[in-house]
Amino acid sequence: MIRLILSRIGQGVITLLVLITLTFFLVRAMPGSPYTDEKAIPAHVLARMKAYTGLDLPLPVQYFRYLKNLVVNQDLGDLIKRDGVKVSEIIGESFPVSLGLGVLSIGIALTLGIPAGMISAVKRNTFIDYSCLAAAMVGICLPSFVIGPLLAVGAGLGLKSLNVAGWSSPTDWILPAVTLGVINAAYLARLTRGGMLDVLSQDYIRTARAKGVSESGIVIRHALRGGLIPAVAFIGPAFAGIISGSFVIETIFQVPGMGQHFVNAATDREFFLIQGLVLFYGFLIVGANLLADLAQIVLNPRLRKS
Repeated sequence: MIRLILSRIGQGVITLLVLITLTFFLVRAMPGSPYTDEKAIPAHVLARMKAYTGLDLPLPVQYFRYLKNLVVNQDLGDLIKRDGVKVSEIIGESFPVSLGLGVLSIGIALTLGIPAGMISAVKRNTFIDYSCLAAAMVGICLPSFVIGPLLAVGAGLGLKSLNVAGWSSPTDWILPAVTLGVINAAYLARLTRGGMLDVLSQDYIRTARAKGVSESGIVIRHALRGGLIPAVAFIGPAFAGIISGSFVIETIFQVPGMGQHFVNAATDREFFLIQGLVLFYGFLIVGANLLADLAQIVLNPRLRKS
């Protein structure tokens, strides 16, 4: 198990290094510069501004300078257009909001998706099964930028107690969390159904039925642990994906999370903010994948032996 953790950590470090490198050079390949939108700036002033931020240096020098600052000082850099404001401060202010949205969303996904997948597997090839599959397919096919506005319009017209924008009260959290939760619940339902069906077809399940074990006992005591392995493998990356991929939802519902900063940074060509956010998102995904692997080892004895 220790070898597996060390291997995953090594793979994660390599992944983050590749991610940093690609992001660094890609953002600098974008048309324009952070000073493109400024009014006519004298050439000597522009040269001083670039020298102050280090953007006048050759790209390889900028790259190794950024890596050194990141590794030695654990510093993600400063904003180019807002002197004295650090990238870490922006992430520190907005991450709790995105984290809260992610926790609520994954809670809704687990509450809806896993029971639906279990019921669908137990009631295989019945009306209940087909209904669950149809609902899951709708949730998978409809993207968040469709479900979000539909919920916002429906809540705005029918439920006056729910605000369709903002993040000031607990009622403001419901619509964005439900939007992200429903989408992931659809995937969890299908994965749980597939895992449960695979386990329920095993020989030891037939043996348990032959011994007279009740159907509920078979599902809860024998099939659930193995049937949840595909869902557990999905939960970790899904949770990180909710936090890192909720740009559209945060924009629709005016949630002050990290998504808005990523969009604004790309528009304003804030190189260091883009790099910091991408690195932070990559770290979340690598960490979530590691936790998902550990959870699978706990649930699957064969992985522990191997």
